[in-house]
Amino acid sequence: MILVSACLAGHECRYDSSSCLDKEVFELVKTFRALSVCPEEYGGLPIPRFPSEIVGGNGFDVLDGNAWVVDARGNDVTSNYVEGAVKVLKLAISMEVRKVIFKKYSPACGCGFIYDGTFRNRLKLGDGVCAALLKRNNIMIESK
Repeated sequence: MILVSACLAGHECRYDSSSCLDKEVFELVKTFRALSVCPEEYGGLPIPRFPSEIVGGNGFDVLDGNAWVVDARGNDVTSNYVEGAVKVLKLAISMEVRKVIFKKYSPACGCGFIYDGTFRNRLKLGDGVCAALLKRNNIMIESK
């Protein structure tokens, strides 16, 4: 089984209630070859919500307690991101998932690059919180 970011499958679950439909990902879900997940929703964040970014590091640093996730209003939403990541990991383990297709740059799903925490549309090297947790558990991440 493959897990995919729900927004890539066409679900309007991004911070601004939009999706970023990827036809290939949509087809995987439509044909039951993939299951869509949204770590932010799993962590209890609403739709819509203020955009969030990782401050002070990357997703691995958040998991280690050395960085945090804040929204554009300055609210600490770290616990929501960690909770959502843990729920996705539990689902991935129970379904024996070995591959995940996640939305690039996201503070939850980003793999390789994420926004830099300044809310100025700048990127930095790093992974989102959920991507980092899945990587720690030897689950392959592809970014779209």
